Amino acid sequence: MARHRFDLFAASERLMKMDDAAWARHANPWSVYSRMSVLPLMTLAIWSRVWLDWGALLPVLLVLAWTWWNPRAFAPPASTDNWASRGTFGERVFLNRAQVPVPRHHEMWAKGLAWVSGIGVVPWVHGLWALNPGTALAGLILMIGGKLWFVDRMAWLYQDMQDKHSGYARWLR
Repeated sequence: MARHRFDLFAASERLMKMDDAAWARHANPWSVYSRMSVLPLMTLAIWSRVWLDWGALLPVLLVLAWTWWNPRAFAPPASTDNWASRGTFGERVFLNRAQVPVPRHHEMWAKGLAWVSGIGVVPWVHGLWALNPGTALAGLILMIGGKLWFVDRMAWLYQDMQDKHSGYARWLR
């Protein structure tokens, strides 16, 4: 009997309710680059508990709303011939890896970079809890650096896979 493994990447896509329309809009470079604001904004929102006490829940909720809305906030781009769009396409290719297998090295890098970002959560949370800006910043660097490197690997994955499935090449315009 085949064992079903939990796929964090697919769970994230389901949580964000990403459909074809949302993915098309998220391919806009403005969406990709502004998405990098989420973690610094969340850091400030959580840190604001120092000044706002329980009122800090409002900025936290606003950042969560921005996190969900960001892939939908911008129009589909006129051109997708850019790094950010290709990174988004690569994420879609990676999420489809059960149907169209991706090269093993791409899968290993994607999972490894997810671990790098995940490890960054530990110093980030500790820094926020202890109000230690250096530790929080170290965590942010690991999380954002891991995510940017992940997007770069996804752009590479798309380059390698765009001719392997008829739907993939259509995304590029």
